[in-house]
Amino acid sequence: MGSLHHEEQTYAIRGAVIAVHQEMGAGFLEAVYQECLARELTMRGIPFEAKAKLRLRYKGQLLDQVYEPDFLVFNEVIVEIKAAKEIAPEHKAQILNYLKASGLRVGLLVNFGAHPKAHIERLVFGTD
Repeated sequence: MGSLHHEEQTYAIRGAVIAVHQEMGAGFLEAVYQECLARELTMRGIPFEAKAKLRLRYKGQLLDQVYEPDFLVFNEVIVEIKAAKEIAPEHKAQILNYLKASGLRVGLLVNFGAHPKAHIERLVFGTD
C-alpha cells in the first residue's frame, strides 16, 4: 500500500480546518472562514499564500485570465473554501481546474456550511 501525495501536509491543514469549525460553527459567509483559516494557519506555523494567482495557458501562451484559489498551502496543496448547504459538482470542477492550471496534484475542498461538522474532500488531479 503506497502513501498518499502530501499526506502530512493535508493532515495539518485538516487540523486547522477542524479548529476553525469548532470555534466558529456553521452559518458564516465564506469570507469569514477564509480570514479565520488564514489566522489559524498562521498560528500553527503552516506556510500559505491567500489568493495566489495561477496563470493559465492556451497552446503554450499565457492568458491574461488567472485563477485565484482561496489558499495555496505548503506551496503544494490548493485549498478552496465554501459555505454551502452541500458541495455541488461545479465546486469539485473548480478545484480540479485549479489543479490542472497550476500543475499541482492535490487539493482540499472545504465546506464550512455543512452541519454538524465541516466537510473536507481531498481531490487529486491525475492518479494517486
